[in-house]
Formats: sequence, C-alpha cells, structure tokens
Amino acid sequence: MKFSGLQKTSLLDYPDKVASVLFTPGCNLRCPFCHNHKIALDPQPPFLQEGAALSILESRKKHVDAVVISGGEPCMHRELPKFLAKLKEHGFSVKLDTNGFFPDVLEECLGHVDYVAMDVKTCQEKYHLLGASDTKNLMHSMEILKRGKVPYEFRTTDIPELLTEQDAQAIGEMIKGTKIYALQQFIAEDTLDKRYQTLKPYVPEKIEEIAKIIAPYTEKIILRI
Repeated sequence: MKFSGLQKTSLLDYPDKVASVLFTPGCNLRCPFCHNHKIALDPQPPFLQEGAALSILESRKKHVDAVVISGGEPCMHRELPKFLAKLKEHGFSVKLDTNGFFPDVLEECLGHVDYVAMDVKTCQEKYHLLGASDTKNLMHSMEILKRGKVPYEFRTTDIPELLTEQDAQAIGEMIKGTKIYALQQFIAEDTLDKRYQTLKPYVPEKIEEIAKIIAPYTEKIILRI
C-alpha cells in the first residue's frame, strides 16, 4: 500500500489510546464539507510506501500503542486487509475509519482490526449530494458492523444542511440497534466546497436537541462538541 501522509501522534482519533494516523489516497465520494479533499480528490506524490510506514510506526512504539487508518477512503484499496494484518503482527491496536461504500473489503478487514468508525454522513435521501448514486453498499456495511464481530461506532458530523431534525429521525432508523453512535461538531475550515466555509455550525444546544431524537435508536450516544 501507499499513503498520502502520516500523523505521528493523535489523542483524538482512537478512543482512550495514543495513536498514529495513516491517510490513504483517493475517495469515491465528493463530500462538499470534506477537510481532506486534497488527498481524496487529487492525491499527489511523494507517497509513503508501506515498508517505510511500518518502519516509522515500529520506531514510535514507545510513544503510541495504536494505529488509525483513515483517508480518503481506505476500503477503496483491495490490499488493505493484508496491510492491517501486518499492523497486528507488529503488535498494534488497529482502528479503521470508513464511509461504508466497500462492504466486501470492510468484511475482509474485520479479522485484523480492533475498532471501526463508520460515517453516516446524512439520511439516505441526501447521499446524492455527496456523489453517491445509491446507498445499497452503505446499508450493507451497516448490517455487517451491527453483527458485532468487532467494536464499532457510527458517527455523523453536525452539518446544518445535512442534519435537520427530519434527517436525524431518518438516521435513527438507519442506525437502529447499534451500540455506539457519535455526533461531532462541524468545523467550517478548508472545505471542498468553499460555500461550506460560510456555514454557521450548530450551537451545542441544537446538537443536544438532535441527539435526543437519535438517542432512542442506540445504546449509547456520544457528543463530540
């Protein structure tokens, strides 16, 4: 595999762990609010090859105990499961971030990860605004994770145009029966669609109202605001 970047230390990306984050190039979606659009849409060299990435990670074992694979969209890469297996062989806890549109690859990865965070970006009816022609694969991935083979969370960024109270009700139906669901604050900086940089994020009180709508559908709801 190759990567567009490596963040050596993160205290936020893996629950209760100090992690390094590897970013894969390319993405199938075109989310207007994307902050990683440079590597998602038009990834440019130099790329970090997997051998070099593993060497860096091994050298930092005194400082980190986990690795997060993010993107872009990691599951676009068919070789991902083999790389995750190598991370486990090196003794790391592994978390995978995904948008859920590659369920076959996701399922292959589950034997090599300790945690999965899957984005539920909006209700099914609005996914066309993100460049998706349908949500069949998304829903399939959700069902795979709901089987509970590994710990996971579904998460949504609180973007006003994509998360109304009506959308929240629909998202609740999508995630019904899940163990953990997270709502996270939207940061209006360096977005793919520059118009989104002018959107005023929801105030915490509004996010709490939306959380109350979704809460009955999940065992636990987390607010990252």
